Amino acid sequence: MAGMRTDELQHWAQQSPERPALIFPQSGQEISFAALDASANCLAQALLARGLEAGAMIAVLLENRPEIFTIAWAARRAGLYYAMLNSHLKASELGYLLADSGARLLITSRALLAAVPGEIRRHLPLIIVDAGDAGDETDFSALIAPFSAGKTLPERPVGREFLYSSGTSGKPKGILHPMLPADQRGIRQPAEQAFDLMLQRFDPGDVYLSPAPLYHAAPHVYSLVAQARGGTVVVLDKFAPEAALAAIARHGVTHSQWVPTMFVRLLALAEDVRARYDLSTHRRAIHAAAPCPVHVKEKMIAWWGPILVEYYAGSERIGTTLIESVEWLSHKGSVGRAVYGKIHILDEAGNDLPTGAVGGIWFEGTPRFTYHNAAEKTAASFNARGFATYGDLGHLDEEGYLYLSDRRSDLILSGGSNVYPAEIESVLLEHPMIADAAAFGLADDDLGEIVIAAVQPVAPAASIGLSPEAVIAFCRARMSSLKCPRDVIFLESLPRTPTGKLLRRELKERFREKFAPSHAAALR
Repeated sequence: MAGMRTDELQHWAQQSPERPALIFPQSGQEISFAALDASANCLAQALLARGLEAGAMIAVLLENRPEIFTIAWAARRAGLYYAMLNSHLKASELGYLLADSGARLLITSRALLAAVPGEIRRHLPLIIVDAGDAGDETDFSALIAPFSAGKTLPERPVGREFLYSSGTSGKPKGILHPMLPADQRGIRQPAEQAFDLMLQRFDPGDVYLSPAPLYHAAPHVYSLVAQARGGTVVVLDKFAPEAALAAIARHGVTHSQWVPTMFVRLLALAEDVRARYDLSTHRRAIHAAAPCPVHVKEKMIAWWGPILVEYYAGSERIGTTLIESVEWLSHKGSVGRAVYGKIHILDEAGNDLPTGAVGGIWFEGTPRFTYHNAAEKTAASFNARGFATYGDLGHLDEEGYLYLSDRRSDLILSGGSNVYPAEIESVLLEHPMIADAAAFGLADDDLGEIVIAAVQPVAPAASIGLSPEAVIAFCRARMSSLKCPRDVIFLESLPRTPTGKLLRRELKERFREKFAPSHAAALR
């Protein structure tokens, strides 16, 4: 392997070949650094053999399984972008993403292939990770079998992930970050320095638990960062609270990452179940993706100790805040101070607001990014001063701690995932009995928020046989369940401005009491 360019995975494959790079405790799979390095190198060669030029796009539609890591490291070595697609999407949603990304091939599983539109299956080259003994061009094992793990690869830019973040238009936006040239693969970028702060004191041999779906940005990227630092990554096939505790105890987990909904479900475990597991190795529990209720975080710190680390960031990587448990206890509700980028709170005209005033959150001093095929949306994320925003509202206190007031005014944060009303409304309006529709989120103790739909039927609902259950079933046939309304309200008309702008905030205020958390729980 002399002369072969070295990335972090190959380094650890040479230094600690038998150390586990991956453990999937629920399915009993364990893969060493040497085995992961070998499979990634063979797959990189196979992708190059298919004529994929540097910067080409491939798509990945998989459940949580080891092949995701093989693909990620292979794409880095082959100089390719790889689009991680949500495995819970419906056919129409997947069809849009595959077309928008410009993917040249799709790597998926037999179970998820059924969700891919037939037209795409007929024309887009497919690789099936569990094809069995197919032995044809779709078989993942047959694809990599002809290649040698020790072969030197050509110099190419360092490939990277391509992740989608939904926008207020209702259509997901692909976030395109530039690749690094091959000779800069060892240079640490500012965003990676923020990762290091969150994975503080992460040493070779430490163990990182990822209990979330790997198509999400943070679980995916942080798992790769952990491996790049020589750590073992433990992945749950699906989140289950007791399984997560068992994984920490059994595998000596030192670091982990969560969303608040997981904390709620962990706290719901009986005391004797919680006491059953030794969590003494666990020293850093990172969480983000949605606001964590103060009472939930207080209980988690009381249980796990001051190891919780909260951050505020986004896939666009235009800025990051961070807050440790001890800081948070004296600044409850804050998401911390900036560790990447300088925060400005601006009014709608772009003017700086005083301490304590709520306004748009903007970051200064970070690199630009691009929304794929969405130049106008890219431009809207930057202002005339060169600052960038995730589109959220908040305020700073006198010590520079950031408090969020709203996360993208229309955004619904449910179970740690972003749900956008416009996408739901576009589906609702496909129903022949619906004249107008609005979707909005209301507080829920378990999921953070649940989706409620306000619908204006073409005639009184009872007279045309339209029920809330029928509307929900209509949505479930067309969207992933997370996006579907938990309840439907029929209205004679929806509140709009004279110019036609929907007043979602008015709907939220009007129905907040009716769908208080206790009632929302009863809906489930």
